[in-house]
Amino acid sequence: MNASLGAKIRSATPMPHREIVRTSVVMALACTAVLIADTAHAVTLEVGPEAPLWAHVGASALLYLHIGGGTVGLVAGATASASRKGGRVHRVAGKFFFVSMFVAYLIGAAVAPFLTEGQRPNFIAGILALYLLITGVMAARRSDFRAGNSEKIGLAIALLITGTGVMFAYQGANSVTGTVDGSPPQAFYIFIIAGSLAAAGEINVLVRRKLSQVARKTRHLWRMCFSFFIASGSLFFGQPQVFPDWFNESVLPGSLAVVPLLVMLFWVIAVRFGRYRQIWG
Repeated sequence: MNASLGAKIRSATPMPHREIVRTSVVMALACTAVLIADTAHAVTLEVGPEAPLWAHVGASALLYLHIGGGTVGLVAGATASASRKGGRVHRVAGKFFFVSMFVAYLIGAAVAPFLTEGQRPNFIAGILALYLLITGVMAARRSDFRAGNSEKIGLAIALLITGTGVMFAYQGANSVTGTVDGSPPQAFYIFIIAGSLAAAGEINVLVRRKLSQVARKTRHLWRMCFSFFIASGSLFFGQPQVFPDWFNESVLPGSLAVVPLLVMLFWVIAVRFGRYRQIWG
């Protein structure tokens, strides 16, 4: 049997029953979490009653696009995380995750500077999430990954995010309130960590001029999962008011928020050192 025929047979093989059950359960849980999240985001794009009609229509459109994108994105992200990498379910869910979260992140980042309340951290978080999302997808699509202008631009963005995280952490630690727009200095560590890792990755590509298949898959996995973590963290860490007290007082918010990071660690280790090293073309 030649390689192309074998690949066609494998792609036509039905998804195992256990994988169907697993992805269905994850999607159901994610749907439940996202329905709760809708309430949290409903107050971020309000306009005053004196505003013109077009402002109300525009704010409502942006609001529901943001909610819809976040809803589909969290469900698709959970499905892609639970499914076999390189399989049909993973690819389809990944496409839905990219499009929906691109819409949600873009709206969040674009609207944040124009809100009445301070939203500087949310603006940078949106830029970081978009950057990781786009570069993560590019890593999956470029089977022959060679350095180019996109990596130079990516390095500049990563360094900017890292520097902004350092600046906000310093400002928060030395401000009267101990925060920057309500966020404590510790919240900006995510910008510093993710930005530094991303910058190191861009430098690695620019120096080596080309990535191996294992390195390319690792780049795709960690960037997509970290982008997913920003979304899950925004819900479980950033919107406690929509959950009951017993939930907030338990370990569930933190546990559910960091699931994408645990998935990231598992798959990165599996791809680099385990049996999944040869998946994806």
